[in-house]
Amino acid sequence: MTLSLAKRFCEMPPLLKRVLQFKMCRRKTQSYAVFRHRWMKGLPVLASSFRMINTQPDKEAVDLSKFPVDRIRNFCIVAHIDHGKSTLADRLLEMTGAIAKTEKNKQVLDKLQVERERGITVKAQTASLFYHHKGQQYLLNLIDTPGHVDFSYEVSRSLSACQGVLLIVDANQGIQAQTVANFYLAFEAQLAIIPVINKIDLKNADPDRVESQIEKVLDIPKEECIRISAKLGMNVEKVLQAVVERIPPPTGSIDEPFKALVFDSNFDHYRGVVANIAVVGGRVNKGDKIVSAHLGKTYEVNELGLLRPDEHPTQKLFAGQVGYMVAGMKDVKEAQIGDTLHLQNQPVEALPGFKPAKAMVFAGMYPVDQSEYPALRSAMERLTLNDSSVTVQKDSSLALGAGWRLGFLGLLHMEVFNQRLEQEYNASVIITAPTVPYKAVLSSARLIKEHGSEEITIVNPAHFPDRSVVAEYLEPMVLGTILAPDAYTGKIMSLCLNRRAVQKNMVYIDDQRVMMKYLFPLNEIVVDFYDLLKSLSSGYASFDYENAGYQAADLIKMDILLNGQPVEELTTIIHRTRSYSSGKAMCERLKESIPRQMFEIAVQAAIGSKVIARETIKPYRKNVLAKCYGGDITRKMKLLKKQAEAPLSKMEVED
Repeated sequence: MTLSLAKRFCEMPPLLKRVLQFKMCRRKTQSYAVFRHRWMKGLPVLASSFRMINTQPDKEAVDLSKFPVDRIRNFCIVAHIDHGKSTLADRLLEMTGAIAKTEKNKQVLDKLQVERERGITVKAQTASLFYHHKGQQYLLNLIDTPGHVDFSYEVSRSLSACQGVLLIVDANQGIQAQTVANFYLAFEAQLAIIPVINKIDLKNADPDRVESQIEKVLDIPKEECIRISAKLGMNVEKVLQAVVERIPPPTGSIDEPFKALVFDSNFDHYRGVVANIAVVGGRVNKGDKIVSAHLGKTYEVNELGLLRPDEHPTQKLFAGQVGYMVAGMKDVKEAQIGDTLHLQNQPVEALPGFKPAKAMVFAGMYPVDQSEYPALRSAMERLTLNDSSVTVQKDSSLALGAGWRLGFLGLLHMEVFNQRLEQEYNASVIITAPTVPYKAVLSSARLIKEHGSEEITIVNPAHFPDRSVVAEYLEPMVLGTILAPDAYTGKIMSLCLNRRAVQKNMVYIDDQRVMMKYLFPLNEIVVDFYDLLKSLSSGYASFDYENAGYQAADLIKMDILLNGQPVEELTTIIHRTRSYSSGKAMCERLKESIPRQMFEIAVQAAIGSKVIARETIKPYRKNVLAKCYGGDITRKMKLLKKQAEAPLSKMEVED
C-alpha cells in the first residue's frame, strides 16, 4: 500500500506535488501547535507544584519567629592575616548545614575576585547558621572579617553588630601584631572573647607555648582556650558549643519599636542598594514603610532575608537578628553606613553609628581618557558605598585633567580598591604616588583669615605652603607594634632607626619572641617598610600600627623638573634629611622610565630654586653642531641637512 502511494506520488506533475507537500506541512504544523498549546497549558500547574514541593521546607526552616532573643548569638571571627579565619568559617557553615560538605569549600565567604586571587579577606561577610544544642535550636549570626591592618575599619564595623568574638591564633606562629590590635578592639567594645588556637595538626605546632602567650599578653586564662584544626574539622564542634554558652544574647525586645543599624551595604544593578542590618529592637515586615534617620526619607521594604551565606528571603526580621534589606534605594548616597532605620510612624533615637575612618594615605586618581570621567564617577560612587572607609575629594591636574583625591587606610587598601575598579567595573585609571596628610601652622594673618583656621591640612603636595608664611610644619606619627623572633632583633632595630623611629617599649612575650613598640613618622613606613621588615626577618615578623597624632618636623617640598618645567604630579613632601637621597633615586627611576627622544631631556630634582640631583636622557641623534663655534650659518645648516637626510640606521647614536 505504501509503495503504491509512493509510486503514484512520483508520477504526479510537479505543481500538484508542491500543493500536496504544502498541505502536509500545514497539517503537521497545526498538530504540533495543538500539542504545544496543550503542553504549555499544563506546564504552569506542574511548575507551581514543583516549586511548592521544593521550596516549602525552606520557608518553614526560615520561620524566624521561633527564635526569641535569648536563642540568638551574634559573633565575628577576628585574627591576624592567614591564621585560618575563612577556613574555620567554612567548617562552621558545613557543620550547621548552611553549605554542602565538599572538597571545593575553600574561602566560601570570600566572594570577590580580588580575594580569590590574593588569598586574603578584604570584605567582611555575614552568614546565618542554625545550630541544635541541648535540645534547642539556636540562630548564630557569623561575620568573617579581614586580617590585614589596612582593613581594620571593616573589623570595627563588624564588632558593632556582635556581642562576642572568636579570636583565632595560629598554633605555629603564635600571637602576632594584628592579634593584639583585634583583641583591644574587642576589649574596648566590651565583647565576650573566646580564644581559639588553630592549626594544631601542623608538625611544628606548639599550642602550649601559644596558650602561655595568650595568658601573658592578653590576660586570658589558659583554660578558656580551645584547640582546633579548622582544616581537618578537629574540635570545631566545641567552638559552636562555646559560642552558645559563653557569648551573651543581644539586648533588645520584640515589643520595642523597630530600630535597626545599617553596618554594611552594596549596590545591585537591578534592585538598587542592598543594606545589611542588625535589628536592635522590634520587628520589621515585608511591605512596611521605614524611615532613614540620617536623611529623613521614607522607603517601602521590598525584600527581607538572611544570608546563609547566599540571600534567603523571609517575610520578617525580629530583634537581635542580622539580615539584609532591599527598600528601593536607587541612589548610592541614600545608604549611609551607620544609619538608623525605624518605622514611619514610630520615630526612635538614632544609634551612635561609627566613627568615620581616618585616611592614612592619599593618592590622586584620574581616568585614562577624560571621556570616561562620568562612567568612572558612577563606578567610584558604587564602590565607595561598599567600602565606606575611602574618602573622596574632587581634584584636577593640568596634565591628567579632572579626577579625585582619594584617602585610604593603607597602601594595600589602595591597591585593592584600584583592582576592584578594574575587575568589577572595567575602569582604567591613573594613580599618582601615595602621600600622607601633613599639617602646617600658618603665621600670616591674611592666610589664617582666608582658610578660617591657623592650622591647615595638606593632602596634595602641590598645595604645600611656602616656608615664609608658616610657623611650623607637622607630620603624622603612628605607634607601630612589631612581633618577631629575638634572633632578628638587631636587624629590625637598625631598620627602625633608619626610618627616624623612636623606641617606646620592648617586651619578651616568651623565651623566643619579642614585642617592640616604636613611634614612626607615617611617611617612612607607608611604602616599603613592611616588605623590608619581612625580608629582614625571613617572613617571621608581623607589623601593626595605630594613629599617634602629629609632631613638628623639618619638611620641604621637592619638585621634579623635565627640561626646566615642573611636573606637578611628581611633587613630593619629604624630610630635609632625606631630600638628596630621595631626589637622586627619583631622577634615576625617571631616567629608566622615560623613553629617549630626538632631543636631550634633563631630569632634575629641586628644592625651591636649588637643584639637588640631575640625570640626563640622551637624544637619539648626535649633536653635530657641537664643534661649530660661531662662523657662517650656512655651515650649520649644511650639517643639519646632512644629518636629516641620513637613514635612521646610519645615524650616529650616543650610548
